[in-house]
Amino acid sequence: MLIGIDWGGTKMEVIALSPHGETRARHRIDTPRAGYDACVTAVRDLVARVEGETGDRGTVGLGIPGSPSPRTGLIRNANTTFLNGKPLGADLQTALDRPVRITNDGNCFAVSEAVDGAGQGTHVVFGIIIGTGHGGGLVIEGRVHAGFQGFAGEIGHYPLPWMRADEYPGHACWCGKTGCQEMYASGTGLELDYRLTTGREKRGRDILTDKRAGDAVADGVYRRFADRLARSLALLVNVVDPDVFVLGGGMSNVDELYSDLPPLIETYIFGDGFETPIRKAVHGDSSGVRGAAWLWKDSATSA
Repeated sequence: MLIGIDWGGTKMEVIALSPHGETRARHRIDTPRAGYDACVTAVRDLVARVEGETGDRGTVGLGIPGSPSPRTGLIRNANTTFLNGKPLGADLQTALDRPVRITNDGNCFAVSEAVDGAGQGTHVVFGIIIGTGHGGGLVIEGRVHAGFQGFAGEIGHYPLPWMRADEYPGHACWCGKTGCQEMYASGTGLELDYRLTTGREKRGRDILTDKRAGDAVADGVYRRFADRLARSLALLVNVVDPDVFVLGGGMSNVDELYSDLPPLIETYIFGDGFETPIRKAVHGDSSGVRGAAWLWKDSATSA
């Protein structure tokens, strides 16, 4: 049995999968607000809950809004800031009495879609989460490729590619730098562009409703968003050239993107055409927790 946990800022979710991907148990709780120790206890209790329910012991994978340093094992770059600097892997191994595999939530999303989702049957999958923030994950032959330092796929924090004069030097990002892709190709970026254009606040879904109703300002905001996302995908083609892009997060439900992005990307890539499929995630909000479980896919297939 493979157990996955998605540790989010507001909720924790656990799933127990069979080696063939069938769901055997699944639960969701609010993420404890009492801090690090309370959250470690909550993970332990969630694992105990699904193991008690199924009567089986499982491997445990964990997706978090950050990543462990391969050098120190300490968590870094987490926007759930109390995780940063903590030896989460060691603490969970003690609490659960077994090894635990941990990676960031973008990698979990990508591995879920690579194993039995929109990227199934392909060799190289690049998963892109376009929600409140912007992140990604790279999966090769069904396994996360985190890179030498564990930073592979951190596309939210490279600069907006091919930045134009009116975009330079870029918006300030929460990470401390300016011009990060996360401040453009995300729901937050869409809303920020609208606010800077009109001086008014509006939710992303309402901007898109206005666009579809023919509002020229909302349409312009959407078209800038699509162009900025296309620049990022074009850069990834030039560097990685994956077999498929899989989109997740709230903005992946904007159906216009799947027809609007390809011709935009083609104008930016260093090549003679763009044919890479761009697909919507099959598992939607479940991709993160399923991908955490699939971090132990090698043990399932060899069992």
